[in-house]
Amino acid sequence: METIGKTMAGTGTMTGSSTATGTGSTGTGSAMTGTGSNDGSGTVARTVDQATSGAHKAIDRTAEAARPAVDKVAASAHQVVDRLAGAATSAADTLDAKTVQLRDAQARLADSCREYVRENPIASLGIAIAAGFVLSRLLSSR
Repeated sequence: METIGKTMAGTGTMTGSSTATGTGSTGTGSAMTGTGSNDGSGTVARTVDQATSGAHKAIDRTAEAARPAVDKVAASAHQVVDRLAGAATSAADTLDAKTVQLRDAQARLADSCREYVRENPIASLGIAIAAGFVLSRLLSSR
């Protein structure tokens, strides 16, 4: 077999009438068969090789050009997530503080009611009867 010595896009060489394999610029393997002659099929093979190489280069240039934009969008997304996490943490802390305040207010109100009932048992009984009467009228279905 004779070696033509043509280097494909990337690495690897094409030999004789056998198959040649190589890796393109994107890292994928490719196989091509040829007759090793210089007729029209060799020209077509070279044209296909050139088109493939050009396409790989265009893809690589596009990927490199898009990389800064993708990095910028990713950085912005990280900043938004960090801000949202900070706001959620702040809201949770505020909610915890309000919960403690409401619990304390409930305890004070219960103590105040308990104290009033001890000091004024007859008035408390009258208030309870009146509240029961009003609730029964409101909730009765006629």
